Amino acid sequence: MRGHCILSHGFESGPDATKVAALAEAAQALGWTHERPDYTDLDAKREVTELGDVPARLRRLLDLAQAAAARGPLVLAGSSLGAYVSGLVSLQVPVAGLFLVAPPIRMGEAPELDAAIVPTSILHGWNDELIPARQVVDWAHRRRARLLMVDDSHRLSANVETSARAFAELLRSL
Repeated sequence: MRGHCILSHGFESGPDATKVAALAEAAQALGWTHERPDYTDLDAKREVTELGDVPARLRRLLDLAQAAAARGPLVLAGSSLGAYVSGLVSLQVPVAGLFLVAPPIRMGEAPELDAAIVPTSILHGWNDELIPARQVVDWAHRRRARLLMVDDSHRLSANVETSARAFAELLRSL
């Protein structure tokens, strides 16, 4: 086993979503174990915030990450809200790397995205209708993160394979 990946889906998505499933296949092909937490119950809690129960999402990922990090190298990956919580959890648990897909840099009243200084790869769409490309470019620049910008929208549905290849490249580099 090379290490373990926790793959977090986006808001109103699920653990079987196309992008997260493609990342799981890429990890498995390279000998990494993986898990895909289900946050759908928390996303449904709109009475907490517009994006569901984000603090509970953070706690769920933190618990899983702490257990996984105790066993060996850990990589956190996530799409959209999953990328946001992955970044924040990386500040509390030792991680070998981060893979962030369409990461929200700013979300209303929530703190700006922050993350551990580890090898980080980001995939983002130039035409993302929810998260301005300029915010992601600036954030990646400040961190010297690897950034792949593609001609796509927030869902990145035309770049599922691109996402899997970029994730595999990060895993191979660790």
